[in-house]
Amino acid sequence: MMNSDVAPELILIRPDWPAPANIRALCTTRAGGASSPPWASLNLGDHVGDEAQHVLQNRLRLADACGLPSDAFGWLRQVHGTQIADLSVGDIAAVPEADGSFTRSDHQACTILSADCLPVLLCDHSGTTVAAAHAGWRSLCDGVLENLVASTGLPGSKLMAWLGPAIGPQAFEVGPEVRAAFMAQDPHAGAAFSASGARAGHYLADIYRLALQRLNALGVQNVYGGGFCTVADRHRFYSYRRDGKTGRMATVIWKT
Repeated sequence: MMNSDVAPELILIRPDWPAPANIRALCTTRAGGASSPPWASLNLGDHVGDEAQHVLQNRLRLADACGLPSDAFGWLRQVHGTQIADLSVGDIAAVPEADGSFTRSDHQACTILSADCLPVLLCDHSGTTVAAAHAGWRSLCDGVLENLVASTGLPGSKLMAWLGPAIGPQAFEVGPEVRAAFMAQDPHAGAAFSASGARAGHYLADIYRLALQRLNALGVQNVYGGGFCTVADRHRFYSYRRDGKTGRMATVIWKT
């Protein structure tokens, strides 16, 4: 529990993209919460060993920053899969096993937790639909973005995307099997892997470029964001690869 009577300031990242006026989106950083090391301080993951009361405080702070009730967030049990949850139906508090969500309802927040994996936000140009995906390499390779776009029921040409903070291309070393898995689906994916700077037999992977390739192939040409590195920027971001035991940021999108 924090001793100060003054709550620390949340430092938030807001997408720089031409979304419709009724679309709201943000990504948290690690600053502004109640958690102690190694989860310091705005850990929003309830599955990483942090004290439950701290996670609850942090989630309430997130709700306050968004101007939403605490039960408006579509938390997911992310499993590096491709399942997409429809937040417009059922109980939003049920925490479905999925790695993406979408909704056409107002004031329901599609919410992704991450600490190196790529959060991807979608909305349409008319502001009728929002969606979000947790795109780690497995999910990305297996089709989570394809499923996310399909879930909206809209052609890619009517969508725009924002790529949130993820492991950068200078830090994401992978084995040859990862490159082979992507290239088996699209030979052009090879351009997102470089042997330069990697250990022998390994590659540095650009997850932003891989996501961009997938989105462009789906007709989503308006893609923004990227350029972050969760591993390198330890003051702003949690990184599982860097620290192991660590917290999670939240990337959130909703419509009003």
